[in-house]
Amino acid sequence: MASKIEVKNLLEAGVHFGHLTRKWNPNMSPYIYMERNGIHVINLYKTVAKLDEANEALKKIAASGRKILFVATKKQAKDIVAEKVSNVNMPYITERWPGGMLTNFVTIRKAVKKMAAIDRMKKDGTFKTLSKKERLQVDRLRAKLEKNLGSISDMTRLPGAIFIVDTMREHIAVKEAQKLNIPIFAIVDTNSDPRPIDYVIPANDDAGKSIEVILTEVTNAVAEGLSERKNDKQEGKETEAKKAPGTEEKAPAKAKEPAVAKEAVEPVKEKVEEVAVTKEVAKPVEEKAEEVAAEVKEEPKVEEKKAKKTAKAKADDLTKVEGIGPKAAEALTNSGIATFGNLAKADPEKVKEILTEASSRMAHLDPTTWPKQAQMAADGKWDELKEWQDNAKGGVE
Repeated sequence: MASKIEVKNLLEAGVHFGHLTRKWNPNMSPYIYMERNGIHVINLYKTVAKLDEANEALKKIAASGRKILFVATKKQAKDIVAEKVSNVNMPYITERWPGGMLTNFVTIRKAVKKMAAIDRMKKDGTFKTLSKKERLQVDRLRAKLEKNLGSISDMTRLPGAIFIVDTMREHIAVKEAQKLNIPIFAIVDTNSDPRPIDYVIPANDDAGKSIEVILTEVTNAVAEGLSERKNDKQEGKETEAKKAPGTEEKAPAKAKEPAVAKEAVEPVKEKVEEVAVTKEVAKPVEEKAEEVAAEVKEEPKVEEKKAKKTAKAKADDLTKVEGIGPKAAEALTNSGIATFGNLAKADPEKVKEILTEASSRMAHLDPTTWPKQAQMAADGKWDELKEWQDNAKGGVE
């Protein structure tokens, strides 16, 4: 990660200013440092810690290839969000939050496709065949859709996370994300309730400078995640290119094991023959020789067991399966379903029981298609998996 932001920078931007004490939410008390002149002061050390935690999570989500939806409809934040987020090519909402944006995502996608249909009409010439009044109506509809939904035209499926400025103003977005178990990142002021938020960033959500400082750090973390994903793809292509010309395979390590065992045993047997003058002397020496040989043969077995243990310890990133968020992936990993192979063989009903036991907020998740997606991931069919996820509606066939 890039260099961490300092408390001094946050102080200069006015991130520490909260609301009047009479407007506070008692649940924000852990993040409040003190009260001065009737105004609560936010603890900036906790802000830095929470911001680092949120940035790390956002970086992982961006690296996994999923979109992060930014929401800020208040006047102070609109231009800042549009500028910062467009630089990292992420979707954002700066006008009115369209009801059902997440819970009724299929309908929203239809509206976005309507924009594309109007653009095609203008290209193929059918737009000119309309009357003047009809052209005017179509142009107005196109302008309205562009204003409200133009920034999310590239979001073909539900986002991997949602980032909100002012949770009180965007309470509908918070409820929709909660219902779908989408991780919520938010700038939370002293008058807001932090309990529904997964990653709380306690800060002033009214001042433009404060919002700009926080969003700069957040978008930088997202950019790092995207660059990591790009580098991983390039490395994968390079390794595939190297493997293609040279089809030679190295001899398996197991073939060498008996040779090593023989080399270790032979000198011991020679010593046995030299020392064994009488049967009474030869017997204990032969027994020692057999013990040495057994130890030499067992050494590779121990190494194999260690290799298996290390292989088991490496878990796959289950969040690449559509519908699995960070919390759901953690619950599955803790229950023993840590790889794509394990998930491909798992029973959806059993998976649903595991999620429900882990958290009641995950009870609505539908794992029916997860084994199918996991099988594609286990087979390395990433392009096929992405195509399936893009065509599926929110991960459901």
